[in-house]
Amino acid sequence: MTFILLTGAGFSYNWGGPLASEAFSSLLADPDVDEVTRERLFAAGFEQVLADLHLSGDPDDKKRHDALLTAVVGIFNAMNNGFMHVKFEFEDPPQVAYSLQSFLSRFHALFTLNQDALIEQHYAPVVGGALNWGRLHLPGVKYMPGFTPSGARQDKFAIMEPNPSDFAMPSSVQPYVKLHGSVNWVESSVGQRVLIMGGQKAVSIGRYPLLTWYHAEFRKMLLRPSARLMVIGYSFGDAHINDAIAEALKQGLKLFIVDPYALDVLKKDPRMAAAAKSQLIGFSPRPLSKTFGGDRLAHAELSKFFDLSARS
Repeated sequence: MTFILLTGAGFSYNWGGPLASEAFSSLLADPDVDEVTRERLFAAGFEQVLADLHLSGDPDDKKRHDALLTAVVGIFNAMNNGFMHVKFEFEDPPQVAYSLQSFLSRFHALFTLNQDALIEQHYAPVVGGALNWGRLHLPGVKYMPGFTPSGARQDKFAIMEPNPSDFAMPSSVQPYVKLHGSVNWVESSVGQRVLIMGGQKAVSIGRYPLLTWYHAEFRKMLLRPSARLMVIGYSFGDAHINDAIAEALKQGLKLFIVDPYALDVLKKDPRMAAAAKSQLIGFSPRPLSKTFGGDRLAHAELSKFFDLSARS
């Protein structure tokens, strides 16, 4: 049995991370976002505008794209600074059996569409836990040359770059795979961020060997015999992610969704809804803050994901 976790913006929201609608308001308030961009944001939404500006041959649009992306990075940097001051566990003190750390340690791999550094800052696999991980590992990236970690929490979101020599998934560590890159990752050779946002994500991913490898590993793991995927806080809005999940569902992947609107978000993509009809083994509408904040009933329901006898 292979247990896989995929998280989206709704995961970080439990610790104060903004959803897309909240980030939108911050972009509108940014003084470097000009009136032309603001009008486009109102008309088409952030991701479409970012994609249009990126593909435009207009020099002014190139400046607008850079200004908009810089504003987005500013939002992420504020998020990461804010995450430094939050408690990761929702129950104080947490009982090990009901802690979020213990729960996350039960997965063979953590995949995320988020680009913040919440997990890097706060999560450490439980030593002696269900799978006995040595540590959390971000495969395929390394600190920039010359950087020496000081032990401070800021180290967790220091600038990093792709490390082709580490394109591997060792079994002794728990992989944390950021499918859309991270706000603190750059390709130093070309001076651009490894950060996938806006429309045409699948095309953009193809420009980065690191992210191309990540997505190949994601598909490969979903297709493992007896694989189970838990999705937390992802609204099924990315076609390339949905394609991978839908293909695996047809091959036997089991699915569990954690979202206040669990079934509604699944129905957003008819292909996903059709593929999941016989493969959905559960869902939870309750936020993690409740599930791991003392709600034992919700915790028991969530833990059924790991019950090998449940809809195997």
